[in-house]
Amino acid sequence: MTSNSCAVRKAVIPVAGLGTRFLPATKAMPKEMLPVVDKPAIQYVVEEAVGVGLNDILMITGRNKRALEDHFDRVPALEATLEAKGDITKLDAVQATSGLGDIHYVRQGDPKGLGHAVLRAKQHVGYEPFAVLLGDDLIDARDTLLSDMIEVQQKTGGSVVALIEVEPSQISSYGCADIEDIGEDGYVRIKQLVEKPAADEAPSNLAVIGRYVLHPAVFDVLEHTEPGRGGEIQLTDALQVLAAEEGEGRGVYGVVFRGRRYDTGTS
Repeated sequence: MTSNSCAVRKAVIPVAGLGTRFLPATKAMPKEMLPVVDKPAIQYVVEEAVGVGLNDILMITGRNKRALEDHFDRVPALEATLEAKGDITKLDAVQATSGLGDIHYVRQGDPKGLGHAVLRAKQHVGYEPFAVLLGDDLIDARDTLLSDMIEVQQKTGGSVVALIEVEPSQISSYGCADIEDIGEDGYVRIKQLVEKPAADEAPSNLAVIGRYVLHPAVFDVLEHTEPGRGGEIQLTDALQVLAAEEGEGRGVYGVVFRGRRYDTGTS
């Protein structure tokens, strides 16, 4: 079986960031554990992955992220207390959290950027396509973005990024895609990716958001990707290489998302 025909089974969730935009709230608490309505932001991301059948989840963590592991772990004493009190609603919620999926953890070590974080997943992922979900973007559970992207990856055998239309004045805050319409329903081909271009230099108003379905060829490219913008290894730079090459695992495609997205990185 070639990687082109492998089902997507694994999700990688990078959570090693320091969360400096939310200080002082994140001084002692990971930003991913900040509550959104009635549960931490990271739980929505895990539920999204599990909801499309990605039950094998790898979190790329860093220092001071132990609370993430604890959140998805069993707490027998707490469960026993809730059961004794007859608080079945809370007991069910606690047990559901620890039973979401098969969650693994590996530390990023040096904070060298998103590309480096994804590269840390190489041993766990192996040679098969996989999804990457960033916690700054929460996608409404009623939308089918991730399953749509998986379908496109299976059809093309390349890598897939999620795109949204933004106001041209906002494009400098995002990776930007120069696209080619190839006559396919539901996706486009990426010709070029530019990290945070000036508004007057951007090739489009299509911004890359935090959902990717990647061919494992990206690992070999990341291993040879030099630090880019901000002195970090940029995933965008590796995808640019794949977009420009031909052959197995090459080609990058975009799914333009017009559903409900909540940006926890700025709000």
